[in-house]
Parts: sequence; C-alpha cells; structure tokens
Amino acid sequence: MKKVNIPRVVIAATQSSSGKTTVVTGILRALKNKGMKVQPFKVGPDYIDPSYHGMASGRAGHNLDTWLVDESRINDLFAEEAGGADIAVIEGVMGLYDGGKNGISSTAQLAKKLQAPVILVINVQSMGDSAAAIALGFKLYDEDVNLAGVILNRLGSPTHKALIEEAMAKINVPVFGAIYRDDSVHMPERHLGLTPAQENNAKEVIEIISAKIAKEVYLDKIVELAHTAPPLYVQEDKRVKAAEDVVIAVAQDKAFSFYYPASLKQLSACGAKIEFFSPLEDEAVPPNACALIFGGGFPEVFADTLAANKSMLNSIRRANENKMPIYAECGGYMYLMQGIFDFDGNFHAMAGIIPAMAKMNKKLQTVGYVQAKNLQDNILGEKDETYHGHEFHFSTQSEQAQDFPWAFEFTKMRNNARYKAGYAKDNILGSYLHLHFLGAPEAADSLVKKAREYHKNKLKG
Repeated sequence: MKKVNIPRVVIAATQSSSGKTTVVTGILRALKNKGMKVQPFKVGPDYIDPSYHGMASGRAGHNLDTWLVDESRINDLFAEEAGGADIAVIEGVMGLYDGGKNGISSTAQLAKKLQAPVILVINVQSMGDSAAAIALGFKLYDEDVNLAGVILNRLGSPTHKALIEEAMAKINVPVFGAIYRDDSVHMPERHLGLTPAQENNAKEVIEIISAKIAKEVYLDKIVELAHTAPPLYVQEDKRVKAAEDVVIAVAQDKAFSFYYPASLKQLSACGAKIEFFSPLEDEAVPPNACALIFGGGFPEVFADTLAANKSMLNSIRRANENKMPIYAECGGYMYLMQGIFDFDGNFHAMAGIIPAMAKMNKKLQTVGYVQAKNLQDNILGEKDETYHGHEFHFSTQSEQAQDFPWAFEFTKMRNNARYKAGYAKDNILGSYLHLHFLGAPEAADSLVKKAREYHKNKLKG
C-alpha cells in the first residue's frame, strides 16, 4: 500500500435538478482560471456531465461507480487519475443518499470511501429557514458522511441570502457559496439530459457560468476545505501493460461519444491500440482495424447524416463479412440494426447487420443498473459469464425474428425483473448494455484476444 495526499471535495445535492452540474462546471473552470490543476470526477454512470467537466478543467473527467467497477478498485482509480492535480472535485449523482439498490454507488457511499468532505447544493428558491432544516436533516441522516457545508443556489435577493445564512449559522453549517437566480445561465438539454459538450457552444457557456461562480462561490474556502481530507492508502499499480500489438477502432464523434476513459485504458492495458474514427465524417473504418467498437450516443439525432454516409456503412458491412469482431452499446447497437425510426416516425436505414429495428419513444424506456448473463459464447466471454452494467435509453428494439440470437439475460437490480436482451452471433455482440471494462477486465481481455485472432487470420490471407 502507498499513501497519497489528494485535496478533494464532493459537491452533492438534495436531489436531481438542484443545479449541481452547473455549479461544479463553474467551479472547475474558475479554479483552472486561477492557475490550478483540477481533476474532475462524476459519481455514477453518467457520460454527459464528464464531457463538460473535461472541457471546463482541461483534464478528462472520470466516473466513480461501485456497481460498474468493483468497490475495491475505486480508490486506486481515483488516485491514479488525480495524480498531479492540485485538487479533485467530485460531482455527486441525484441526491446525496440516492443510488442503486441498498444505496450502491450513491454519493454518500463514495464520499465515505474517499474520506472526502461534502458540500451540499440546495435549491433555495421560495425557501427560507426550511433550507437549514434540510441541511440539518442531511447532516444527521448519516453522521459518517462529512457534510461540511452548503452552497445556496437560486437566491432571490441579498435579503434572501442573509435570511438563510442566519439560519445556517444557528445549526453551525458553513456556507460555501450564495448563487443568485439567473435564468439565462443554464446548461443545454435534450431527451437524455444535458446535450453533450461536443455538440454546442459549451466553451462559451462554461466561461459565462464560471464568471458567475467565481463571484458568488467562495472558492478559497472550498480549496481550504479540500485540504482537510486525510491521506488515502491505495494499492501500488503492479500491472504489466501488454504491448499494443493490435488495433481496435472506436467510433467517436457527435453521434457516438459515450465512453469511459478508464474503460478504454483497460483495453490498452490488454494490448489494444485505440484508434478513433467517425461514422459521420469518415469514408471507411481504419484499414488497420482488427475490431470495432460502437459506443452509445445519439444516432437518432444524426440519423440523416449517418444514413447518407453509404461509404462508411458499406465499410462496416465488409468488416462484418470478413468476421471482424464488432462490439456495440446502446446507440451503437441501434446503428448496426436495419434502421432507426426517429421521434417523428421517419425511418433511416443503418448498417443492417443486426436483423432488428430501433424505434424512438417519447418517454424514457428504462434506466438503472443491471446484471447481464451471457446466453451463449460471444466475443466478450463464455456462456453464463456475468457482467455489471447499466441501461438508459428512449428507444426500443422491434421486428426481430422468432429465432433471434439473444445475447444476454438482464436482471434489473431494483426489482429483479429478468428479460432477454441484445444480439450475439459469430463476430457481433450488441445490446443496450453499458459496460465499464475496468470492472470487467476478463471481457476486455477476451475482446483483445478476438482482435488478435482476426489479425492472424488476416495475415494468413
């Protein structure tokens, strides 16, 4: 074990939509503008918030999730990615105590594991002394959580601020920021939550937010609090990184952007050289690719452009005909289907190598943690192997044949509901499952081995 000193703070909230992502993004940029090296983290499986964190801080945002990645590896992941940073800022998920079944991967669980002080963002609009009652309730609910103070969000006036600060003083809860209501300052949203940072004028929005945060959040007090976090003891990394001897091509652009950096790093540790390509803009998959990965994202938003790129679609079909390993998650799964019916019911033809279609729905179809069990051997592992993952999608799969080769049996962790999901046949594996390869190292190793086999067969001609 080795001891590491990493100043750190968790920014949590009473519930979703309290403004914590806006607050955290502003804090990250404001601290960077002060010349600090700031490492962002996000509790839970979310992909989009870290895209803003990364743009604001200049360092890739990482997820901390004790369902997707074994709890024993979380502190090691945190220490590795926060190395060289002056401070780590960790954004919570939902409300402080909300998570999966039995509180797994809740902000509170991660804060305790990381021994990090917590600042609670409270939306105090139309609220007075009740804000203090809320803060006190959160503080007393689990006294093992170091709830160190609050940030008051959406204040109406200086009088409103003084009223709540006085109430907080009565219960000895420090105030680390007082943010006045400004409806012009907000993050862009669409059906899966925030719009990914790559798709909009995020840099401009971040600068506007950070200027406000720099004035209304007490940054020096937050940095001082972060330095009160005790040393962490983590495992020394004794992994022997394999030589990168095979190329795995990963689709990455505005349509496909849902990847965990540490997940791709795990593939590299197994010997894969990651090469990115764009199904939107490129004419073909990389010529040296020995496996393809299509992550989640928003193919439905860019369906016209994806369907019009016939050269890319034909390239993917040829890769499939040549039995190249192809792995797809959620949006990538939809892209490999025959086509997508968008929100208006319009059909867009896609790669057509999975005999099913995707239909967008007005309401969210499913969200939450699942356990996936292989129903047959596939490119990630053998029959009956299990993985921890999550689902979050508006689309549904339709028009599959009766003999459809289902990939997994999913078990929802909230209610233990079981159902068949995904597609697995020969070289293809696709589903609505989102995996983190750091939490499924055997699956990462299997995919890299399949890529090597493809490479050897290709050399044989």
